[in-house]
Amino acid sequence: MTSVQGTDVDIPTEDGTADAYLTHPADGEPRPAVLLYMDAFGLRPQLRTMADRLAEAGYTVLVPNVFYRHGRAPVFDLPEFIDTGARPEIFESIVPVMQALTPEASMRDADAYLRWLADCPVAAGGPVALTGYCMGARLSLLTAGTYPERVAAAAGFHGGRLATDSPDSPHLVAEHITAELYFGHADQDPSLPVEQIERLETALTEAGVRHHCEVYPGAGHGFTQADSASYHREGDERHWAALLDLLKRTF
Repeated sequence: MTSVQGTDVDIPTEDGTADAYLTHPADGEPRPAVLLYMDAFGLRPQLRTMADRLAEAGYTVLVPNVFYRHGRAPVFDLPEFIDTGARPEIFESIVPVMQALTPEASMRDADAYLRWLADCPVAAGGPVALTGYCMGARLSLLTAGTYPERVAAAAGFHGGRLATDSPDSPHLVAEHITAELYFGHADQDPSLPVEQIERLETALTEAGVRHHCEVYPGAGHGFTQADSASYHREGDERHWAALLDLLKRTF
């Protein structure tokens, strides 16, 4: 694997300054860029480790703190390992912050992240790839539909509320997407019931979007996150294989 260099960076947005983690191969050569959208627990060592793994595979990776309006990361006081018992108390703090991040605000931010990557000397020119986890899968889908000319590929894993009855549901941007998409769903995830999985699949198919959606058996919401009790090794390994395969096809 390639040695990598990671650093904290600040990204100016319309609403302030987003702190972020940038990692890339240590040789400093421009590489295809990946925008990694965090899960609800936020920018923390686990996500930095995941970003470094992508950088080791030859990519420049940006992980913004999408909750920057509420403070620099870590926004929440998290234990080193997030067990099931700690989740209710943690989510008392997280849910209001998640709800405050509207689709409109998140897409203003996405424009800032994409513009920053376009000017980044260690990011190659051209469209970027996206990957997102939990709420980040929703942001990945929205960004692919909002900025189609700037996104070559987008992935999402254990995403929630991807295809709701709401007028601002992420699946409604399908008709604008030109990127190739991949989604790895958890089969034990109340935030994405079967009807939403089917609705997303229908929307992408009818829009002619190149995509592949899979349900990972035995995996629950958060199955890629090794610092939580939701971690599912088989599902995580499958996620890495699918994501890296998508990136290879894209770049």
